[in-house]
Amino acid sequence: METPLRYGNCFEDFQPGQVFRHATPRTVTDGDSAVYTALTGTRILCHSSEMAARQLGYAGRPLDDLLVFNIAFGKTVPDISLNAVANLGYADVRFLAPVYAGDTLSAESTVIGVKENASSPSGVVYVLSVCRNQHGACVLSWVRWVMVRKRDADAPAPVALVPKLPLAVAPGQLVAAPSIRTADALETWCRASGSRRLWGDFIAGQRIDHPCGMTIEEADHMSATRLYQNNARVHFDAIHMRDSATARRLVYGGHVISVCRALSHDGLENVLSVLAINGGRHVAPTVAGDTLYACSEVMERLTLPQRQDVGALRLRLLGLKNVAPADVDVLGGADGKQYHPAVVLDLDYTVAVPASSLAGR
Repeated sequence: METPLRYGNCFEDFQPGQVFRHATPRTVTDGDSAVYTALTGTRILCHSSEMAARQLGYAGRPLDDLLVFNIAFGKTVPDISLNAVANLGYADVRFLAPVYAGDTLSAESTVIGVKENASSPSGVVYVLSVCRNQHGACVLSWVRWVMVRKRDADAPAPVALVPKLPLAVAPGQLVAAPSIRTADALETWCRASGSRRLWGDFIAGQRIDHPCGMTIEEADHMSATRLYQNNARVHFDAIHMRDSATARRLVYGGHVISVCRALSHDGLENVLSVLAINGGRHVAPTVAGDTLYACSEVMERLTLPQRQDVGALRLRLLGLKNVAPADVDVLGGADGKQYHPAVVLDLDYTVAVPASSLAGR
């Protein structure tokens, strides 16, 4: 029997409760990690150093949290967003277990909401996705919503269902795998990271303008998106995008997040891992030739249940294009304020950071 060509699903193909078991499980390798470093410049210590990772109690050097997210996300694209107009946002993203080279990842998505757009022949699809390793353990779960075009502009609209999503992942639901057992271990970690800024040194409302920028090359973002096996047309097909608003291929939003997080390392050197993404928006498109910068705002300090060695920071990561954050006084977005025209990303996420409670013990 001839296999039909995979043209992807359009908006009218989605129904609440529908389950997609995505094809092509992926065995991840140290090579994936090396390519990710080459494309983003990430310097997160426990993903860079086997010694540092084992010091935190990991079985080995785990893959970067956002590399795992992007690979898992890529699994969902052929079924969910091959015909996307835009990926609109994320919520309730939970990093539940470390992923190591040699693990095999697979993904599954459930449609949890649909809503037709009144202004264009498209609609918004909400999905809950989970990623599991070869043992069936869930390593990552997330909700996203994506605008998908209709195949037939006159197709009847489904009954609208918009899911109620949490504003943030609660501290009791955060899974912090890394641990720091002794004052000597904390001292060794800080020497390796090059920073002694710990959890207690951050203050709610604090703004950190990260100093470096990165120009996105066509080859970089195309290679990154291939690494994640994300085959969405908006990132690859120049003919498809010729009549779009940008008339250009768009940089995959996950790559924008990865680059901005890599840039945020200067000022957040002691981040141990990403625990959650509470919400996020791609405020404006990014195309090859744009230079990305990053700015972080400390939203709150959180204590983790029954943990004294590690605390959590809820951060707001803002990505800007072609303007350094030091040159922008008001970035906008919060409290209904209009975004500065340079802002392309607004990501609310939670990270683990060593606490100072072990110092002096």
